[in-house]
Amino acid sequence: MAHIALPENLPGISAGFAFRPETAMPMRELAHILLHEPGSLSPGERELIATYVSSQNDCYFCQTSHGAAAACHLNSEETVKQVKRDFLSADISPKLKALLAIAGKVQQSGKNVTAEDVAQARSHDATDLEIHDTVLIAAAFCMYNRYVDGLDTWQPRDESMYAGMGRHLADHGYTRPSR
Repeated sequence: MAHIALPENLPGISAGFAFRPETAMPMRELAHILLHEPGSLSPGERELIATYVSSQNDCYFCQTSHGAAAACHLNSEETVKQVKRDFLSADISPKLKALLAIAGKVQQSGKNVTAEDVAQARSHDATDLEIHDTVLIAAAFCMYNRYVDGLDTWQPRDESMYAGMGRHLADHGYTRPSR
């Protein structure tokens, strides 16, 4: 049972968005730009960053829905599982590992990111835009995760629902609801 009277049968962030559509619109647009619009990091890589941060924040809804979107983009559920379990041993590029290290530090506190972390990412050819977007994705997902969990939204455990949601997010992005 959510902490406030949210629309019933809408999972996770969808319930909060339906409750307050005027804040939903800019939050959806931000997610769309960060995760879906063309960029030098692939949508799958950006979804992995969102998934990793959400898993570190223990937000079931966000880590599962964004993990499903990442799996669609990457054609690999196993990569998503590896990143959540131990990204340093995952079958991903050294650049993405360096960016995930930055994202993990942002998840704890933005002040934890060091010049050495940024230099490590740059040594693997990460651009300033990729570093910027990694920090912003991590910070935004801390907000999204806390929004979902702070309202105690309904987070179904039906994996097939998340697979469908992930497919919708991968195909259409974030500007319109998946249900």
